[in-house]
Amino acid sequence: MQLGNFRMRGMLAAASLLLGTCFAVPSVQAIEMSREVGDLYTSVSIYPPSAGSMTICYGFVCRRRHAFDFTPADRAALTKLLAAGKASAAAERAAVQKAVVWWDRRVGPVLGTDKRIANADFRYFDDKHNFDCWDTTRNVTSLLLIIQDWGLLKHHTVGNPRYRGNALVLQTPHNTAVLVDRATGTEWVVDMWTRGYAQLPDVKPADQWVKEN
Repeated sequence: MQLGNFRMRGMLAAASLLLGTCFAVPSVQAIEMSREVGDLYTSVSIYPPSAGSMTICYGFVCRRRHAFDFTPADRAALTKLLAAGKASAAAERAAVQKAVVWWDRRVGPVLGTDKRIANADFRYFDDKHNFDCWDTTRNVTSLLLIIQDWGLLKHHTVGNPRYRGNALVLQTPHNTAVLVDRATGTEWVVDMWTRGYAQLPDVKPADQWVKEN
């Protein structure tokens, strides 16, 4: 009886191993990120970016989504853009601005966001063509994480998103993606929501941005 049980357990273990082999989900290379950055994705139940793909959020607070895979040509284009920023931190921030514009142009015709406007929100009744600031914060952070994972950032790392919105001084709520200068620790916002389609995003010190409206 004991021998029979032993054989049965062995057969079940072998079957389990075979099923696991046949139906295993391919592993995806994870990108390291802070808890605050991770919350951008868990809060809307989407996967964080991997080494070669990201979920694009649009339609306001990620109500519309698109799975985007970077092609070898995409990677080559971004590598060329970021190579121009190796000389200094300022040059790299300028290169990041151009990378965001490249991304905007790349996905705009696919999503319909080539019709998007600056500062879009639900009052414009055109969610299918626009990002709100939550969407741009997630999307730009994802792009920056992928660029960083590819080793294309020399002078900066991806920081935690920044928020503002002081009702006491009538400051409207807003949030944005952030880069951190490796040498100085200064946080720089990369804010594309305040700009229209294919325009350079705002890149400025976070301490300045947080006081604006």
